[in-house]
Amino acid sequence: MFQTYRFRGLVSLVPLAGVVVPVLLGGCVGLLPTARQEVVSPWTSYQDAVQSMATFAPYQSTRQDVHQQGLNPHLTPMVTVLHFADVLQRFPPTLVLRADEVDRGITHCIGAGKRCTAYAIAVRKVTRQRVGNFWLDSLNFRRNTVTSGWSVEALLVFVDDALVYELVGGQPTITELEETRNPLGPLQSWGNRLAD
Repeated sequence: MFQTYRFRGLVSLVPLAGVVVPVLLGGCVGLLPTARQEVVSPWTSYQDAVQSMATFAPYQSTRQDVHQQGLNPHLTPMVTVLHFADVLQRFPPTLVLRADEVDRGITHCIGAGKRCTAYAIAVRKVTRQRVGNFWLDSLNFRRNTVTSGWSVEALLVFVDDALVYELVGGQPTITELEETRNPLGPLQSWGNRLAD
């Protein structure tokens, strides 16, 4: 009789387990890590950055105009100041030798020598989010990471304080999926350590 009572107790736990197990397995997705990497900038999107840069015109805009748009290297970490040698490294030597095929601003920069400087602008806003099953991720069986965002790079070349050349590019949309599978789960890294 004792065994029958014990069996009935387990049977009554089956419906409860049918509710608790799915909640534990599916309800923990919010516990997966999320990371964000961002260079502080006044732009919220790739299009916003391109539109902002479109306000500059070579031989019409000045360094002061660039600073008024929030691109002052002393106040903004996304702007790197390049000296003349750095600017030269951005262009292939064969291009520099054929002055008739080079943009007028680059030719002017090369002729100006040390009076030529540039701003290299690099902005990358990326979010990494782990998705999938919390338990498979936590126990290192399977990890799915979605990376999304955008990036923009620009080069503004100056002779003295006059903007002579502008180049803008980048990735309007970044979407990547990284999937890692470890059949042995948490034991996978132990095997790699023993192999070393």
